[in-house]
Amino acid sequence: MIRLSGTKHLLGHRLWTKDFPKPIKQIEIPYLIVGGGISGLSAARQFHKKGISDFLMLELENHLGGNSSNGENKYSKYPLGAHYLPLPNFQDKELLHFLEEEKIILGYTEKGFPVFDELQLTFAPDERLFYKNNWQEGVVPKNGNTLLDDLEFQKFFKQMDVFRSSRGKDQKYLFDIPLYLSSADEKTRNLDKITMKQWFRDNSFTSEPLFNYIDYCCKDDFGLGIEYVSAWAGIHYFAGRKQDCTQEKHDSVLTWPEGNSRLANHLKKYATDKSLKNHLVYEVKVRKNKVIAKAFDDASKTSVEIIADKVIMASPQFINQYLIKDRKAFIKDFHYTPWLLATLIVNDLPDNYSFPLAWDNVIYGSKGLGYVYNQHQNLNQVEKKKVITYYFSFSSGDLRKTRKEIYKKDKEYWKQFVLNDLKIAHPDIEEYTEDIEVFLLGHGMISPAP
Repeated sequence: MIRLSGTKHLLGHRLWTKDFPKPIKQIEIPYLIVGGGISGLSAARQFHKKGISDFLMLELENHLGGNSSNGENKYSKYPLGAHYLPLPNFQDKELLHFLEEEKIILGYTEKGFPVFDELQLTFAPDERLFYKNNWQEGVVPKNGNTLLDDLEFQKFFKQMDVFRSSRGKDQKYLFDIPLYLSSADEKTRNLDKITMKQWFRDNSFTSEPLFNYIDYCCKDDFGLGIEYVSAWAGIHYFAGRKQDCTQEKHDSVLTWPEGNSRLANHLKKYATDKSLKNHLVYEVKVRKNKVIAKAFDDASKTSVEIIADKVIMASPQFINQYLIKDRKAFIKDFHYTPWLLATLIVNDLPDNYSFPLAWDNVIYGSKGLGYVYNQHQNLNQVEKKKVITYYFSFSSGDLRKTRKEIYKKDKEYWKQFVLNDLKIAHPDIEEYTEDIEVFLLGHGMISPAP
């Protein structure tokens, strides 16, 4: 069976014409949150912490969570977006406090390091790479490299170590998370004016395996590959994570079968009975010191007008350009990469079949980013049916054109697209696959082009 699904892009595209019926009712509320993704849900949490309960959240989709959403079949939950959280930097106290609230951090050691719930840290083996016709541990190409390849990898990682520990004149790290903690060092910020590919060449790198590895990392975090992503962002991928949240400097991630939907679910309790789903906000204006927002209810096919004292726009900038006056000029240089996720249910496999033994499985030379094994965190490690999710980012120099093209293809096209890419490592996967759900995400995260 093959199913094709995705976000409500057709309803969202009605913002271009705004052919909505006039509002038939009014709602008055002190605070309005537009958007029910992680940003909007985080705003609801902050309201709760400040003792504010009189607010309303509006969300276009029929669920909250945004790009941190999930699906579920009878064998496993699976992500429909982001699927892991790197361990926070030690000085990212806001995030550490949240993880502590949700019992992801269980306490602290005598030296002050957080103790993470081991069931939510990736089980070993966590990563593997299909390279030179064999699987190898980790996603950095090793077995089969030339001597020059290995020397360039060593040089690259040494440079990333320098970037990771270096500070500017303001004593802030050159690269840090959250972003506002980073240094304003001008020389470093100028890296944002060139692509990661240009930086690669400027630093005399030539190794193809290193090029492909950096390309994979950039696509994985930003949607755009090495040819299009900003060099500042590409280096930030490696240097922004300080690996200082554990005494052993362990570079691990937190993950769940449903991906980061687990984090969204922790936040949803703050919006209980305070959200209207299937509501597309199509106009936001300020009048007489009040916010007037109009929204279309896709379920009842009617419109509502919300009058609020304050509004938090937790909606993406590509949406805000249609809601807020003079916003289009502000967002014209923002890039949103489309994504495809395909979740496969794979039948009982032969004993000698080299299938998902790791959480993250990357295939060198493939078009996509490989796949995650969604049942990897299950304590029951014997699974007759395997559930995997394949990721692909439509990295290109013209994302708007690419976005239009992907919606012209039917489900059979995407089925073969996914299977052909996976056949590089699993030649007979098609005969063992009983179900595929292809999920198209027209706008992923903001992708940092130069």
